[in-house]
Amino acid sequence: MPPTRRHAPARARALPLLSAALLALLALLQPGAPTARAGTAPAPPAAAAAGTFTNPVVTQNGADPTIVRYNGYYYHLGTTWASHWEIRRSPTVGGLRNATPTTVYRETVASRCCNFWAPELHRLNGPNGLRWYLTYSAGVSGNIDHQHVHVLESAGNDPLGPYTYKGQVDPYGDNRWMIDSSYLTLPDGRLYLLHSFWEGGTQNLYAVRMSNPWTPTGRAARIATPTHAWEKQGAGVNEGPVILQRGGRTFLTYSASHCDTPDYKLGLMELTGSDPLAPGAWRKFPDPVFQRNDAAGVYGPGHNFFFPSPDGKEVWIAYHANSSPSQGCGGTRTTRVQKVNWKADGTPDFGTPVSTSTVLPEPSGTPALTGRE
Repeated sequence: MPPTRRHAPARARALPLLSAALLALLALLQPGAPTARAGTAPAPPAAAAAGTFTNPVVTQNGADPTIVRYNGYYYHLGTTWASHWEIRRSPTVGGLRNATPTTVYRETVASRCCNFWAPELHRLNGPNGLRWYLTYSAGVSGNIDHQHVHVLESAGNDPLGPYTYKGQVDPYGDNRWMIDSSYLTLPDGRLYLLHSFWEGGTQNLYAVRMSNPWTPTGRAARIATPTHAWEKQGAGVNEGPVILQRGGRTFLTYSASHCDTPDYKLGLMELTGSDPLAPGAWRKFPDPVFQRNDAAGVYGPGHNFFFPSPDGKEVWIAYHANSSPSQGCGGTRTTRVQKVNWKADGTPDFGTPVSTSTVLPEPSGTPALTGRE
């Protein structure tokens, strides 16, 4: 999550730790300040041996990562803080580090031009059949108190686009501050948009039924709010919801506590009812499932995404993290990945974040390179 993204005016008064110094950092992260966006990020480690890699896999624009796999390639995109989206493509996870970014969309409309945050890329059925949909948060130049959720649609089946703007998602009809959008598709085809905003002094999770990837039907329902102490470090925050489905079960990971602290972390929920909007339909697990690993030098791991291995036998998690407890919501956050394991009861086991010196094998089924870029 970008720095100071937690304070709309009322929230800024409630959270004194979100200071003028952080606002100054946000200004540095605007277009035209590349040193603040990327210059403070750690230098990438030396390349690992063929068939292996080390974290981080992306350093420039590595926060709030999405990685998808399609037609033999991995595609990565992350927060740019600017007015455009860019995607890296590689046949291997390790190859993403040096892949040349392709700009797939650039915005010129002033009301949604800037502060591009938290992109997610999903292949969904829409009015034109299967298309890629890029959902994200954006607002106006120089002010983060007007962030809203927007959706782009690809012209065809290429994740690199081109993309066209489809609309702002506003399930409340009041143009409220709203971030961290993601989709939930149920087996019967019902589509929901998950998102986060501040209400009642905390940042909560909400879901709304969608008639297509950019059009809500009715109002959203709150599905989670910070209740545990580990969700309230720095501020009471539940954000960054992402769905993980396996064996007929639907799990939801989310990021908890304030992103400016090293205690930003992941929590887990499970859909136990048939209606995601119904009270009590979600069970929240009592303990965090992925958090700082001081021994490995990993701090503030969060805002994740999931992607499959080439052979479909493994699930991998992409997430961002820092390499120092003093780093926060800025350009120091880099994209890291590791494999998800599974417990005997069928719940995911994320383990602990690995160090940047840990050599990891490419996901199972990765084919030998044949000269593809």
